[in-house]
Amino acid sequence: MEAAIKRYRIMALLVGVMLLILVFVAMPLRYIGDQPGASAVVSPIHGLLYMVYLVTAFDLYRRAGWPLQKMVLMVAAGLVPFLAFYIERRVVRDARAELEGTAVAAEA
Repeated sequence: MEAAIKRYRIMALLVGVMLLILVFVAMPLRYIGDQPGASAVVSPIHGLLYMVYLVTAFDLYRRAGWPLQKMVLMVAAGLVPFLAFYIERRVVRDARAELEGTAVAAEA
């Protein structure tokens, strides 16, 4: 499960950064500066990374056996600016705690 955590963490950070670039740089350039070039590049990249993020989030969710609410939070993290960083921290902390709990249970 550690590999799934690492994959999720990388994708959450990438999606979070790309969303910030999209919302705070590319979209203002498009609508305020009348320069759609940045948005035309960043939007599809964010969309592709978000799809990969969903796959990695689902993989971690499935391996951890979490309730559906946790998956909904993980999905929302790629849609709301700054939320990806907060949710990533919580999810990784919970996943590692669960991983340590199963490792302790397996030793006993």
